[in-house]
Amino acid sequence: MVDIANRVWNHKWKIDPIVRSLIDTDFYKLLMCQTVFRNKPDTVVQFSLINRSENVPLAKLVDEGELREQLQHVRSLSLSRGESTWLRGNTFYGKRQMFRPDFMQWFEGLRLPDYHLERRGDQYELNFEGTWPEVMLWEIPALSILMELRSRAVLNKMDHFELQVLYARAMAKLWEKIETLGKLENLLIADFGTRRRHSFLWQDWAVQAMVEALGPKFLGTSNCLIAKNRDLEAIGTNGHELPMVYSALAESDEELLQAPYDVLSNWHDEHEGNLRIILPDTYGSDSFFRNAPEWLAKWTGIRIDSGNPVAGAEAAIKWWTSCGENPAEKLVIFSDGLDVDKIVELHQQFKGRVKVSFGWGTMLTNDFRDLTDGDQLAPFSLVCKAVSANGKPTVKLSDNPNKASGPEAEIERYRRVFNVSEQKAEPVLV
Repeated sequence: MVDIANRVWNHKWKIDPIVRSLIDTDFYKLLMCQTVFRNKPDTVVQFSLINRSENVPLAKLVDEGELREQLQHVRSLSLSRGESTWLRGNTFYGKRQMFRPDFMQWFEGLRLPDYHLERRGDQYELNFEGTWPEVMLWEIPALSILMELRSRAVLNKMDHFELQVLYARAMAKLWEKIETLGKLENLLIADFGTRRRHSFLWQDWAVQAMVEALGPKFLGTSNCLIAKNRDLEAIGTNGHELPMVYSALAESDEELLQAPYDVLSNWHDEHEGNLRIILPDTYGSDSFFRNAPEWLAKWTGIRIDSGNPVAGAEAAIKWWTSCGENPAEKLVIFSDGLDVDKIVELHQQFKGRVKVSFGWGTMLTNDFRDLTDGDQLAPFSLVCKAVSANGKPTVKLSDNPNKASGPEAEIERYRRVFNVSEQKAEPVLV
């Protein structure tokens, strides 16, 4: 096992680059990329960095030269033979050849497109624009780079002994969390922490700790590289990006209302009935369930990623019941801002009513709160979102208005089209 503190003390970034591989990314990005490659390959999309935690002055903390070096390094990466073999030949979710030969041939020849980086006061403006299948693969590396550069900026001020103590405390803190979770009967949990991790090495250690302590209760990791290296299941389905871009391309209000379901129709065709998990909250879960076609109620389950998780699960249970489905046979995946107390609470509240699973993110892979003076390593809310498609702005409403994004006029239009009433604002921690 890697001595992380010693590695941090001695590291040179060319030995330890932040992003080591094009598959050092979330599995759902590759699954979505194949769908986009098949259905919308020529759509031009722009992604932009959004720092929701304005109190974290990234441009003060992160050196622009280092940031450019790390971004340029990612542009030099391509799939290795071993990575290609793993994607082509491995079994994912019980299906062999999840990735089609035409997609793999394209992916094997891919180099990520250029970027635009500019300092604006204490923040960075970072944009990526290009054809959708290419540019979408920038999201996770961009977030990983900025999060780890911020961590390194703090760690670089510490001496060797301080680093040893810091990581010892962080390991003990995480191990106590995992031990608490291990006491839950029939727990199912996965690592979803790539995008806002403390570092690659720390995420890898956290995954190993979960394997050691939880055994079969730990389902796997969303990080493809770690899944490959550790012989674990790669976990993931789809995200908000798909309905956001499909909706931006809609030519009328009627097409806009239908867009989220067009996404899932294409997804169903792509995966031949596999990976049938719904993410209903892009334009409000209530609206989604109210307008959803009956065939969607037969899907495996839903993922709850914003708003009040209890209310979200109850809404899904009510919808399944109204459609004649048995909620006890459905899967609810909680994935929004989870930590141990919330996981325990939700597990106890819904066990027996639905099948419950958890995607544990930032508080698994980046909880260094209270371990440094002034909480210099505390996680913060950084996202990289699709902001336009073919020149038209994208919009996300969410079940939490604090997570809404897009021009104000378009947000109001989407609220009208999807008939979204007043929503309760929830704090956005990560």
